Amino acid sequence: MIKEIEIEKNLIIKLSELKYNYRPDIVDRKTLEENFKAKFEELNLVHLTDSEFSRLREEIINSDVFITSKMLREKQYFQREDGTPLHYTLVNIKDWCKNDYEVIHQLRINTENSHQRYDVILLINGLPVVQIELKKYDISPRKAMQQIVDYKNDPGNGYRNSLLCFMQLFIVSNVSRTLYFANNKNEHFAFNADEQFLPVYELADINNNKINNLYDFADKFLKKCTLGEMISKYMVLVESEQKLLVMRPYQIYAVEAIINSIKQNLGNGYIWHTTGSGKTLTSFKASTLMKDI
Repeated sequence: MIKEIEIEKNLIIKLSELKYNYRPDIVDRKTLEENFKAKFEELNLVHLTDSEFSRLREEIINSDVFITSKMLREKQYFQREDGTPLHYTLVNIKDWCKNDYEVIHQLRINTENSHQRYDVILLINGLPVVQIELKKYDISPRKAMQQIVDYKNDPGNGYRNSLLCFMQLFIVSNVSRTLYFANNKNEHFAFNADEQFLPVYELADINNNKINNLYDFADKFLKKCTLGEMISKYMVLVESEQKLLVMRPYQIYAVEAIINSIKQNLGNGYIWHTTGSGKTLTSFKASTLMKDI
């Protein structure tokens, strides 16, 4: 039986083929922050002093994932030591494909209360935005989900007090079955009374054929531009509930079909589906994207 460490290595090879930059040197909080500083300075054409970076870090790290998710998608303001303003972004929000994509593994945050390790993490401009937890073939992905829930409930976890607060998506896999779901505040992030973790999704193609194999999933979902689009276009921040939603595959295909229909001036159409399928969210997302056309 193949070991978890071998699955991890094979996934990193696959991500390297997808042009992610593998960074085995990023192993802890210090190296994670040093790399983020370099990416931040490159993106915003600025050089920060150590004290400025320390203050910036304190300003952007927040225990509320909804706040950091908004921060990830919007322009921000920072006052430099000499009093001059710095208007900055954490990523290239105009073209997510042009950001810097890296993969790290076995990161240790090492807070005073916890020494957790995270299997594989994807960075965009130095910020950890996707966490992939892997299990062996004979272990259910549910075990990885429970592990993530336990990590988030641990008072020493890095999701509240480190750059891990920018985490957007979780992916769990035992190679033969792969699932994904959005990060959220703890009240939106738990197993229910029936011991089901909701909402969690399987990837599918346009004909609704499931894509469960980890490496096929990576080919379809984790290409750099595809992942950038997923986070920037197909995640929705619900202000009234302070909640992150990630769209289901068929919702994304519907939105893309609507946008293509408009661009090609194909006339009217309709969305038809069952109750509870997410037609309202599909319509909302389509209309917000139409504003940019």
